[in-house]
Amino acid sequence: MRVSDIMTPDPVTVGMDDDLHRVKELFELYRFHHLLVLAGGNLVGVISDRDLLRASSPFIGRASERPQDLATLNRRVHQIMTRGLVVVPPEMPVAESARLMLGKRVSCLPVVAEPEGTLLGIVTWRDQLRALLAPV
Repeated sequence: MRVSDIMTPDPVTVGMDDDLHRVKELFELYRFHHLLVLAGGNLVGVISDRDLLRASSPFIGRASERPQDLATLNRRVHQIMTRGLVVVPPEMPVAESARLMLGKRVSCLPVVAEPEGTLLGIVTWRDQLRALLAPV
């Protein structure tokens, strides 16, 4: 089985200057955990729901919410995204991508066409678990 067999094609992306309000909306709308970041059509980073949680106030949406709590969502994606991406080609075997994820301690891998680096999809640890547990 190859990464292309389990990846999510055409992932939802954000721009570097999008604010965290937008990121929060997308995470809530699609109920997933990673957004890929594009600049000029090029893949430049990834932002996770955990990055968002670390960067925003824990009081958002609570009775004790204050204006300064909401203001934490005015930060931009480029301020909190991870830039050092680990990417994989679509033909990589799933077992190899899983080893790579574990070795690099990442929870998702953007899937890119080589050598031009065109974004094709994303594979997450959940995708890999589903593939492992799928009936043969």
